[in-house]
Amino acid sequence: MSDLVLGLSAYYHDSAAALVADGVPVAAAQEERFSRVRHDPAFPALAVRYCLEEVGASLDDVSAVAYYEDPALKFRRVLATFAGAAPGGFASFRDTLPGWLSWKRRTTDVVREELARLGLGRVPAIDVRRHHESHAASAFFPSPYESAAVLCIDGVGEWATTTLWHGRGTGLDALAEIRFPHSLGLLYSAFTYFCGFKVDSGEYKLMGLAPYGKPRYADVIREKLIDVKSDGSFRLHMEYFEYLRGQVMTGRGFETLFGGPRRSPEGPLTEREFDLAASVQQVTEEVVLLLARNARERTGERHLVLAGGVALNCVANGKIIDAGIFDEVWVQPAAGDAGGALGAALVVASERGAPRAHLGNGTDGMSGSLLGPQYSDEEIAAYLDGENIPYTRLTEQDLAREVAAELAQGKIVGWFQGRMEFGPRALGARSILGDPRDPVMQSAMNLKIKFRESFRPFAPSVLAEDAKDYFELHQESPYMLVVTGVAPSRRIATEQGSDVLGLDLLKVQRSTIPAVTHVDHSARVQTVTAERNAPYHRLLTEFKALTDCSVLVNTSFNVRGEPIVASPAQAYACFMRTNIDSLALGGFLLRKEGQPEWHEETDWRDEIPLD
Repeated sequence: MSDLVLGLSAYYHDSAAALVADGVPVAAAQEERFSRVRHDPAFPALAVRYCLEEVGASLDDVSAVAYYEDPALKFRRVLATFAGAAPGGFASFRDTLPGWLSWKRRTTDVVREELARLGLGRVPAIDVRRHHESHAASAFFPSPYESAAVLCIDGVGEWATTTLWHGRGTGLDALAEIRFPHSLGLLYSAFTYFCGFKVDSGEYKLMGLAPYGKPRYADVIREKLIDVKSDGSFRLHMEYFEYLRGQVMTGRGFETLFGGPRRSPEGPLTEREFDLAASVQQVTEEVVLLLARNARERTGERHLVLAGGVALNCVANGKIIDAGIFDEVWVQPAAGDAGGALGAALVVASERGAPRAHLGNGTDGMSGSLLGPQYSDEEIAAYLDGENIPYTRLTEQDLAREVAAELAQGKIVGWFQGRMEFGPRALGARSILGDPRDPVMQSAMNLKIKFRESFRPFAPSVLAEDAKDYFELHQESPYMLVVTGVAPSRRIATEQGSDVLGLDLLKVQRSTIPAVTHVDHSARVQTVTAERNAPYHRLLTEFKALTDCSVLVNTSFNVRGEPIVASPAQAYACFMRTNIDSLALGGFLLRKEGQPEWHEETDWRDEIPLD
């Protein structure tokens, strides 16, 4: 059997497991997809079981377990932080210390115990890696480049918040780091919190909110909150932040600077929140661009790879590409802490002599990030028949043709095909799809399908060969991690006046694909190839044949606050709970009008907390 290394991330948010065979990722999944707890931080027992089952292995077949960060070093940082913040941080110290004294600082022992409890064989040696090393490995080793500059930016690992590496062959060399409490990720999270969204969850909402506002607070941020040098290094002015002293991000300092208390969660959005989002987004982009330029100068590399939570800021990624600092940029699709599980496994595999077998194939080593569980048509049929659910069974081509026709008629379709995606983005395996030409599709999907805020933008999937006909895209974007402009030829001239502000901007049609065009004429693009995802490429091709449009609206198959669906039963429940018109479940097509009446003993909304 291949040399198997199991990678784990756990106990903060987005716990995950990943399995690497001879240096090749063969299975990876977040625990939330199985437990149904959004951003689940628990030990990823279900994800571990899945990874081993995927290759027919047990723990007896695993040569090493890699954990994504160093608990002892993190404990020292926690103690040092409390000591430095004394006496102001006593309440936080009192609440947090018991966990560290009882189990957190011996996390590796807990991991060993949890693995043993699974009863899947002997527990191999556990190899502890550092948090940013795991991020860097997740970015470089699966990338399509023999060598590259590697930039990792997040909230905080043990001490590091920003690191620069040089990846060459099967090696990674650390070049520079910025340390806690100075963190670009935590700066962004502070504004996420102040604008009333959840930290470690709502940052993407803040990014989506930014185009509605004007960066009128950017100078205040530069002058009062962050001191940035020409090489991208920075320091935060900590008197304005509360995360050293308590369990909230901001306090009176922010209130004084930005005109009052933080927005209450679910409260009305005002011009202040729009402008705060625009301002911190602009400053974040400036810092990221400086860091990228420094990475190019320090390494001399023509390629850049990115990981860490800030690498999920698709707008900043697009700015790096548009600036032409590098010939090409590649972002790990599971750039956050879930991807740390994969990175830790890849580090250990590399040290054990694993090659980077995908190099030379013209692609990356992530298999399209389709590393999660899949269901055969036989398994799906058994579920449908067992529940007496009506369906039509179709060939692959007929399914694509039928779904394309429904989409062209303005219907919304749930699309459940093949292996589930690893990472936060739906990439055409667990997706809800719509027609991007429909000017009411964006609001309909937000309010009637996703049950979420109306301002949230939707992403387009486009046939890779047609991408430049629709978007100002300078390279492939297979993982939906780059924001770029809609092509001028697709834009519609508007007579929008300066009096149109905030959410009223949603009412202005800006392009021939309005459902995926944000208010600043941008879009978060996914380019689709047959090699990465044949069923999805087939569907896009059929939609183009019918409509002469190579684009579909693609959003994750879930409702607000729920993890992306992982099983046929979860897909069917989401289909029936929402206004999705049809469901393509493997080789089966289910239409809403043909389904039996849906009954649940409790209101499902009570079981899914808002994100």
